[in-house]
Amino acid sequence: MQIVNEYFNALRHLYEKSLMLESPSDFHPVLHFFLMDSLAHLDYTLGVQAFNFMSIKNEMSREYLRWRIDEEKKGERAYFPEFINWLKENDEEMFESLPMVWQLVYDRESSGGYRSFRLVIDPDSTQPIPARFFIDAIDEFFDKSFIKSLYKGASLANLFESFLAKRAA
Repeated sequence: MQIVNEYFNALRHLYEKSLMLESPSDFHPVLHFFLMDSLAHLDYTLGVQAFNFMSIKNEMSREYLRWRIDEEKKGERAYFPEFINWLKENDEEMFESLPMVWQLVYDRESSGGYRSFRLVIDPDSTQPIPARFFIDAIDEFFDKSFIKSLYKGASLANLFESFLAKRAA
């Protein structure tokens, strides 16, 4: 392990978060999947910056993320990226309230995304993403109003169900 750096501190910030006061089993299953998927990608991206690329932590994360690639294509999960773009077109206020990572990764007009499991904001830049970005991104995912919107029957979950119904019609 390298000397503790700002990315390690951001990773620690992620690991200090908890859903203990929440009921993740009551979250909408697709939204829960993509919440955990995004956190896994943030964890991996920070891990690569904080530890040796070939550390066992990063190896385990790569194996896990490899499995998730196939899982995100199953059932209603396959429509999540389309849902994010539908929100952008039909409910801009809700789209703007989404965590920035979801906006960067799933907005088809964004150049951001996951590259080799790492979060990349600008593929043309050679500069690392500032550690502060990760702290802000983590805080957005654990924002109380966002978390509450993930529950079955809550605002974001209802919009996703409405999207699926319109899509099927």
